[in-house]
Amino acid sequence: MKSLSHKFCVAPLMDWTDRHCRAFHRTLTREALLYTEMVTADAIIHGDRERLLGFSDIEHPVALQLGGSDPAKMAEAARIGAAFGYDEINLNIGCPSDRVQSGRFGACLMREPDLVAQLWRAAQEAAPDIPVTIKSRIGVDDQEPREALFALVELAAREGCTTFIVHARKAWLKGLSPKQNREVPPLDYDLVRELKQVRPELEIILNGGLRDLDHALQESSTLDGVMLGRAAYQTPATLMDVDARVFGAANPVASRAAAIEAHLPYIEAQLARGVPLHAMTRHMLGLFNALPGGRAWRRVLSERGVRAGAGVDVLRAALAEITNASARAV
Repeated sequence: MKSLSHKFCVAPLMDWTDRHCRAFHRTLTREALLYTEMVTADAIIHGDRERLLGFSDIEHPVALQLGGSDPAKMAEAARIGAAFGYDEINLNIGCPSDRVQSGRFGACLMREPDLVAQLWRAAQEAAPDIPVTIKSRIGVDDQEPREALFALVELAAREGCTTFIVHARKAWLKGLSPKQNREVPPLDYDLVRELKQVRPELEIILNGGLRDLDHALQESSTLDGVMLGRAAYQTPATLMDVDARVFGAANPVASRAAAIEAHLPYIEAQLARGVPLHAMTRHMLGLFNALPGGRAWRRVLSERGVRAGAGVDVLRAALAEITNASARAV
């Protein structure tokens, strides 16, 4: 089976981590493991697979996150995903949205650890050459987190699952929005660290509420890896230090401006295929956050990037705003 490093992962984020986002992130880090947005098993089986699953070879290593509650459908979706060339299949047992609950998957499956184990086994048997992993919460609603998390891990590990990504918060399925579920329930990193102590043979990855790379590495120092979500997306320059600090490898780009130049060939190729510029630049808005010219960078991309026929000249104009602002600040 293919071996993957989970020392640093970029979290699956609905409506954010699409193929263009992942291609941009790959410009910033060669080593991090990237994840797709969650895709339901039903959508893959019945929908436009190229639109849902298509990705560029430059994105490797990249994992496909699946949602579902039917083992047979999960198996079929995992088989299709593996055939597309994904490096890992990840099962979503953590999303608390109403839409996910109505489909009986995501965080509500914390209440059905036996079913989670069946889903894992079905997916792994259908995709035997790549790892199948689980991303969960520590519990839902009135569950006692230690009991809920440890029970889920125990049953899935008994089937053979060895990698668990744990968002260190409960999810409240009623009364809190998805956004509130990322902020209101208290974080319990200690519980995730305890899980690793109790099950040292398993690979345990920490996720949830991590502010930046320093915070992530500090909280995960006794674990096997870390998964950063909104901090990586909203401040993508965070990823520029990952290869050196986490993997001991050379960082792929020396500056934010160099990252833009390195990413231009991808953008030009996608423009030639008819992809609108905004579909790519929307993932780049935070690159110069907190730097001189950062607001102008966002303004140029937001206002000019959405126009019909917008091309890489918009990026060059936005980058010129950064250069001019930096010169004024000297």
